[in-house]
Amino acid sequence: MATLEIRDLHVNVKQTDADAEPINILKGVDLTISSGATHAIMGPNGSGKSTLSYAIAGHPKYEVTQGTITLDGENVLEMSVDERARAGLFLAMQYPVEVPGVSMSNFLRTAATAVRGEAPKLRLWVKESKEAMNELEINPSFGERSVNEGFSGGEKKRHEILQLGLLKPKIAILDETDSGLDVDALRVVSEGVNRYKDRENGGVLLITHYTRILRYIKPDFVHVFVGGRIVESGGPELADELEENGYIRFAQAATA
Repeated sequence: MATLEIRDLHVNVKQTDADAEPINILKGVDLTISSGATHAIMGPNGSGKSTLSYAIAGHPKYEVTQGTITLDGENVLEMSVDERARAGLFLAMQYPVEVPGVSMSNFLRTAATAVRGEAPKLRLWVKESKEAMNELEINPSFGERSVNEGFSGGEKKRHEILQLGLLKPKIAILDETDSGLDVDALRVVSEGVNRYKDRENGGVLLITHYTRILRYIKPDFVHVFVGGRIVESGGPELADELEENGYIRFAQAATA
């Protein structure tokens, strides 16, 4: 049983201008995610949802000024980005980056080697990766293309979930994985997330604006994120309220 604990987390974001003061985005986030549980975080643009994901992953632009993040009791904030990945954290990015000159197949095997601590045997790896691609309806020829280069939005998101399935983390953070997906791609990606959860008993932190992905990935908990903090938590019914009424009630309460 893995547990990611976030307590009183405050995070500043560094600005492009080195002389400008950092902007305080997160203002005291408390959240616990355990194996087998799916937590959905929903909130308006600019509320700090992506900042939370990057802070957990260790993006250097995001500075933790107060609070703690632990994974199974270990201090995540003292870990480098690669150490966090090896410890069992995974981030599917909202905007996956292109890496020209590095093939998907080499990237995936190198990542698996780093996380597992040894290189997968080639024959077994070819079988494993091919099966994972088939499940996500990815053409095997994509393995020889550069990472995300020339990929559509849906293709990039499928490859993020391909990494999730092959790296088998303890806790998966999915930052707006549903953005830019058509109906078919949303179904395929969601099925990939559900397979990961079932096979690995993984914990999932799903960040989204909309409830449509929650029709495929059923959350155990829903958290409303406004003004850099969680302002209300509940079950799936909370997502239904957001779908019907939006964030006005929560935004007004946070302001008050």
